[in-house]
Amino acid sequence: MPAAAAIKVMIIDDQQTMRSLVRNGLREIGMTDIREASDGEEGLRQLLGSPVNLVISDYNMPKLDGLTLLRAVRAAPQLKSMGFIMLTGRADGDLVKRAVQFGVNNYLVKPFTVATLRMKIEDVYGPLT
Repeated sequence: MPAAAAIKVMIIDDQQTMRSLVRNGLREIGMTDIREASDGEEGLRQLLGSPVNLVISDYNMPKLDGLTLLRAVRAAPQLKSMGFIMLTGRADGDLVKRAVQFGVNNYLVKPFTVATLRMKIEDVYGPLT
């Protein structure tokens, strides 16, 4: 049962507004070590240089979409065990199936509440103390 403040998180989304919403939700939950990237390429570069415990990534982004980022994370030995939650505006069954195939830990559909965000993280890590 990890304390929320002990989990390092990276939010990867090309929309500043969505990064802010996720960041504010994570802070409400008690997370403090929160990093951000505005696209998948930048996120992957940051992760390779300084891994985190949890990635919350948008699916639909320029340069490197969420599925391709997920595949790259799972292929990198130093990153493959980190939690990965896919954030998307579309609850597409095929997309969910492909994300599960590539090793996603959970899925968060926009719009979401802080309670839903917490539940999705707890599904990955167990109760946050």
